[in-house]
Amino acid sequence: MKHVEKYTKNFYAPLQASRKWVEKDCIEKPPIWCSVDLRDGNQALITPMSLEEKIEFFQLLVKVGFKEIEVGFPAASETEYQFVRALIEQNLIPEDVTIQVLTQAREHIIRRTFEAVKGAPRSVVHVYNSTSVAQREQVFHKSKEEIKQIAVDGAALLKKLADETDGNFAFEYSPESFTGTEVEYALEVCNAVLDVWQPGPDNKAIINLPSTVEMSMPHVFANAVEYMSENLKYRENVILSLHPHNDRGCGVSDAEMGILAGADRIEGTLFGNGERTGNVDIVTLALNMYSQGVDPKLNFENMPEICEVYEKCTGMHVYERQPYAGALVFAAFSGSHQDAIAKGMKWRKEHNCEHWTVPYLPIDPEDVGRQYDGEVIRINSQSGKGGVGYILEQKYGLKMPPKMREAMGYAAKNASDIRHKELSAEEIYEIFENTFLNKTAPLNVPESHYKQNGGIQAEVTICMKGDTTVSTAKGNGRLDAVSNAIKDTLGMDYKIAVYEEHAMEKGSDSMAMAYVGIEDSDGVLHWGAGTDADIIKASIKALVTAINTMLV
Repeated sequence: MKHVEKYTKNFYAPLQASRKWVEKDCIEKPPIWCSVDLRDGNQALITPMSLEEKIEFFQLLVKVGFKEIEVGFPAASETEYQFVRALIEQNLIPEDVTIQVLTQAREHIIRRTFEAVKGAPRSVVHVYNSTSVAQREQVFHKSKEEIKQIAVDGAALLKKLADETDGNFAFEYSPESFTGTEVEYALEVCNAVLDVWQPGPDNKAIINLPSTVEMSMPHVFANAVEYMSENLKYRENVILSLHPHNDRGCGVSDAEMGILAGADRIEGTLFGNGERTGNVDIVTLALNMYSQGVDPKLNFENMPEICEVYEKCTGMHVYERQPYAGALVFAAFSGSHQDAIAKGMKWRKEHNCEHWTVPYLPIDPEDVGRQYDGEVIRINSQSGKGGVGYILEQKYGLKMPPKMREAMGYAAKNASDIRHKELSAEEIYEIFENTFLNKTAPLNVPESHYKQNGGIQAEVTICMKGDTTVSTAKGNGRLDAVSNAIKDTLGMDYKIAVYEEHAMEKGSDSMAMAYVGIEDSDGVLHWGAGTDADIIKASIKALVTAINTMLV
């Protein structure tokens, strides 16, 4: 590409990094979660949420299980201010939930923020100022000492107003654009803020490290997080928080590696909504942990409902390939994938497996409220026998012989290819009916009677293209006798190669399903299925259908 010379490494790594986090291979417990959907997420919407939508979204976040929710920037607009007041005055904040509000380190904004949260049962006042090289030089034209003084003055005003305001307050500080700040200088500013707040066991402070713009590879960010964690003052009384964005597409990796590096808390949004490429997606983070046996302490068991409320309130769309939540993330169109999933599900059932190991499915779709029918196995022109057979068995109870599954798979693939569309379960069953079930033309056997006569003797009424004949033949069973009568009468050359049958439902009065595969003189298999309350009649219907498929 042209102009590559204008770009260079614009992030800052710590001069010394211990890199202890590299030795860890998994996250053992969930972080403290803080949703910023109603602030970071809301400010990034084309049309920000109304008061009513914000309340509905807040209630969704509570239902999911968030205990800390950043509800807005009260000084930014009247709607933001009134939303915070509505939560407090209408007693909408559950006892175990803490709201959080954001403010710049500017006196009039801080004072307005405290007016908004007055009387809140529990709230975090989150103050920030930009510390990055680019912001210091290009935006504020201030020295390092001047930028640090802004943070210290803001921290002091928070402490003063908290003592003067009705409520229960905790403090959070963010060196905005941490990823563009010299790590040692970010540490200096954060420690200066902590010296003002003097956090203790009963009044812990939050230091939040925002990758306001994601600039480096995740391991570089993790090294910076670890450096901060190891060198912050009052560390036992500091909650180290991360606020990853996704400009490089690595927000989830930043968060996961950051947790390994010492972070205690994550700020993010549902499905990664946020400025530019978005904030880190808490759904993905939480379910990544879940997939490895760690309870994330958030409830995503009804993902369809969560997606519905999210889309309704934000006007955004949950992308079909969004991890864990998208409409297609558990879907298998590929024939080999479908076959592996179907066999994996069968293996799991037969072996009563404790742990989830089904191929191609990182978690059980049912655990997030998704269904196997029509959501996991999806049929189009790329699908195979395994997927088609799985759907027909799970939804309609059909247990076709393996080779018949293959023939049915090709029939469904061809139909999808011709129609240029995905097939529903109902459409697949319709193809099965039209192709393989109870076909009565050009051949039909409306009646047959049996008696013992040195074996089974059948008297068979045979209708072929309007001509009716009654024929008698012997066989080693009723189906064989009927088959011999058809062969003798019509001069056909085939043999019954496959015969299987099963009850469609439990109980003596259930319908029976029979499958017959006949092999013609060229060795080609032709298939038929028959259903009837009487298994013999079902078997004859299956034989007749197989012959009709051979004749067509």
